[in-house]
Amino acid sequence: MSSRGQTRAPWLAIIGIPVLFILIAMLQAKIDRSSRSYADESEDLLLQSGRGVQRMSLGYDSLVADIYWTRAVQYYGARAGVDGAQFGLLWPLLDIATTLDPKLIVAYRFGAVFLSEPRPNGAERSDLAIQLVKKGMAANPDNWYLAGDLGFLYYWRRHDYAAAAQAYMDGSKIAGAPSWMTIMAALVSQRGGSIETSRMIWTEVYNSTQDKTVRERAMETLRGLRALEDEQQLDQLAQEYKTRLGHFPSTTSDLRDAGLISGNPVDPAGFPYQFGLDGKSALHPQSPIVIPKGLELPSDLAR
Repeated sequence: MSSRGQTRAPWLAIIGIPVLFILIAMLQAKIDRSSRSYADESEDLLLQSGRGVQRMSLGYDSLVADIYWTRAVQYYGARAGVDGAQFGLLWPLLDIATTLDPKLIVAYRFGAVFLSEPRPNGAERSDLAIQLVKKGMAANPDNWYLAGDLGFLYYWRRHDYAAAAQAYMDGSKIAGAPSWMTIMAALVSQRGGSIETSRMIWTEVYNSTQDKTVRERAMETLRGLRALEDEQQLDQLAQEYKTRLGHFPSTTSDLRDAGLISGNPVDPAGFPYQFGLDGKSALHPQSPIVIPKGLELPSDLAR
C-alpha cells in the first residue's frame, strides 16, 4: 500500500465510524418516535443497504451487526400485540444485521419468528421469514437448526408439506442432526397437516428453545392441538350416540350415561366441552384454549 493510502485509512476510520454511529443513533430515535405512533407510519430506513453499512463499519461488522439486531428486537417488541402496528423496518433491520454478521444465528432464528407470526403479534410475512432462513442456511450450511426452522415455516405458515418434508430431509443429512428430523420428513410427507405431525413439531420447538415467549407459544399451541383432538373424538362419539338414540347428545354427561365414555372430559384448561345442535363439540365460552386454525387433516381424521 502506498504511503498516501496508509495515511488515508486512519482518517477514514476517524470520520467513518462516528458518522455511522450518528446514523444508528438517528435510526434509534426514529424507532423510539414511531413506537408511539402506529396508524400512519411511513417507515424509511436510514442506510437500507447492508453492503453500504458494511463499507462504513470499517471492520467493526460484528459490533454494528449486534447493534442492528438489538434495534430489531426493540422495534419488534414495541409493536408486537398492538392492533394496527406496522412492521416496515423489521425486514431491513434483520437483513442488515445478518449481512454484517452472517454467523449471527439468533437473528435468523428469532427474526423468522418475528416476521412470520400473524398480526398483531408479528409482521405476518412468512415469505420474508423463509428468505431470511434461507439466507442463514447459505451462510451456515452446517447448521441443522436453520433447516429445521425452514421445515417449520413451510409446514405451519405456508402449509406446503412437500417443501417442509424436503427441508427436514435435507436437514437430517447435516452432520450432527438429530434423528427426529428424518422422522419428521416421513411424517410430513405421509400425513401432511395431521395433528400427530403438528404435535411433534411443536414439541420439538418447545424442547429446543430457552426463549420464554417461544416456549409459551409452543405450549399454547400444544394445548390447542390436544383440544382439537378431543373434539374430533367427541364428534365421532356424538355420531355414534345419534345412531343409537336418534338424536345428538346435549352434554358429555349424555355420552357417559350411554356408556360411550367414562367420566366427563375437560379441555387442557379444565373446562368441560359443549355440544351444538348439530352434534359438533366446542370449547366452553370461558375456556382460554385457542385451537389452531388451518390444519389440513387427512380424511380419516377430518371432523
